[in-house]
Amino acid sequence: MAPPFILSIIILLFLLAGIRIIFEYKRALKFRFGKYVKTLQPGFRWIIPLVETIQTVDIRVITINIISQEVMTEDNVPCSIDGVVFFKINNPEKAVLEVEEYRFAITQLSQAALRDVCGKVELDTILSKREEMGKNIKAIVELETKEWGIEIIDVKIKDIQLPENMKRMMANQAEAERSRRARIILALAEEQAAGKLLEAGKLIDQSPSAIKLRLYQTLSNIAAEKNSTILFPFPEEVLPRNPIKKNKNKK
Repeated sequence: MAPPFILSIIILLFLLAGIRIIFEYKRALKFRFGKYVKTLQPGFRWIIPLVETIQTVDIRVITINIISQEVMTEDNVPCSIDGVVFFKINNPEKAVLEVEEYRFAITQLSQAALRDVCGKVELDTILSKREEMGKNIKAIVELETKEWGIEIIDVKIKDIQLPENMKRMMANQAEAERSRRARIILALAEEQAAGKLLEAGKLIDQSPSAIKLRLYQTLSNIAAEKNSTILFPFPEEVLPRNPIKKNKNKK
């Protein structure tokens, strides 16, 4: 085999070894003998084999779970809280050169911030203001990650695990609250019904015909069952016609 052919094969392999394809959602940091040179944009790129190396960085939104943390709230209630962090790399150079493992660093910062924020408030605040708790955690983590070229998009609290005895106490509290509301509603209904009955009674008293109609309606409702007999010890005509007028005449 001729030396020129062998040399051509070696040169071809050398050229092929330096070919790199960078996707649109990534950026590549090029290092020459370990020293940072520049950031390669997406597309077809070539580096010098054995001399230059690249390290790719994903610039899409990245999600990291905050593993469950044991937290003692301000009112001395132990609970387990976990969450999720959404972040994006705005400056690939700083994300690689300023911090060793940015994913691990963000995870540790988020865990510490979650324990710090949730440990300073009461349990009711954590349960009712998750969005506010997430914003407070985000603000703490952002103070550090800005120097790394990383933007914290959002922090969400996913789940809050409480002790069984605390769950039972909260269930009893909720049941007592519902019972209190039910009693208040029933009392208001009785008050309104009593007022309407008083108005109806005054209206009926003003007309003897209305009293008779009411009497007949009551007898009709009783007779609808067909299981009772109604007896009148005296005729209906002997009932007072208009007691209001009589009382007025006496006066």
